[in-house]
Amino acid sequence: MPVDPHLAAMLAALAALEAPPMHEGTPQDGRAAYLYLTQGTRTPEQVVPVASVYSLLPRTAGGLRARVYRPEGGGPFPVVAFYHGGGWVIGDLDTHDNMARNICRGAEAVVVSIDYRLAPEHPFPAAAEDAVAAARWIAVHIGGLGGDGRLAVAGDSAGGNLAAIVAQQLISDGTTLAGQLLIYPAVDAAGGYPSRSQNGKGYFLEQDTIDWFLGHYAGASPDASDPRLSPLHGKLSGLPPAIIVTAEFDPLRDEGEAYGAALQAAGGQADVRRYPGMIHGFFDMGGVSPAAAAAIEEACARFGDLIR
Repeated sequence: MPVDPHLAAMLAALAALEAPPMHEGTPQDGRAAYLYLTQGTRTPEQVVPVASVYSLLPRTAGGLRARVYRPEGGGPFPVVAFYHGGGWVIGDLDTHDNMARNICRGAEAVVVSIDYRLAPEHPFPAAAEDAVAAARWIAVHIGGLGGDGRLAVAGDSAGGNLAAIVAQQLISDGTTLAGQLLIYPAVDAAGGYPSRSQNGKGYFLEQDTIDWFLGHYAGASPDASDPRLSPLHGKLSGLPPAIIVTAEFDPLRDEGEAYGAALQAAGGQADVRRYPGMIHGFFDMGGVSPAAAAAIEEACARFGDLIR
């Protein structure tokens, strides 16, 4: 099917601005632009309601900032370690505030959103190390966060990459995880998938920007076989069940679906769903597109069913 008409209109409006592409600017420029496109354009009525939100400053492992979202109800609840996207270079707690709220509300879980270090100031494997350290901290303090003992991981794009890495590492540690929500995850730095060429230009996330992100994070010649960068090449047996969300017009579509197939081949459970008409980033575009809003609601509810 074609791109969802509401998202197509948004893409046309962005193109009409004739702004320089992100990969031609600095990381600081990219961060400012991304913050404006997310939090800066969000109206008060578009903020997803949850029971409460508070900050942890800086109580998580390594002094990382975090934000805790609690759902309505008495609890205790499952706890989700959430990692924001942005190519390991842009993005923060504010850009992904509504996404964390959607997961909290839709999955009926406490969400702990982690503000890990960004590249190029902190290159690979800093983000992966922060993600794992934060999840370990959450596992130890889960009761104090309002948790019922069940821990899950979630993330979008580069955050999906980190969530998958965390799942592999915590299972290796002997920690039990209830599930994974991997939203159009970046799981194979080698690329080479048809969706990279089919959807690599004109659909919000472009191949040149992917290369720019990866270059800032992992250098000009990254080791794509390193599971701390490409979890598709990690140990996949024994991992918790996963919900993997992909988008029809996303350059990362095929590698996310390949990860689901690899989990299944390793004996695991992976519920992979491609959302037609959607683009990369749609999980934060519910205020623009009713179809995106419906997909977000469905995916979060599926995740809630998985981890409860």
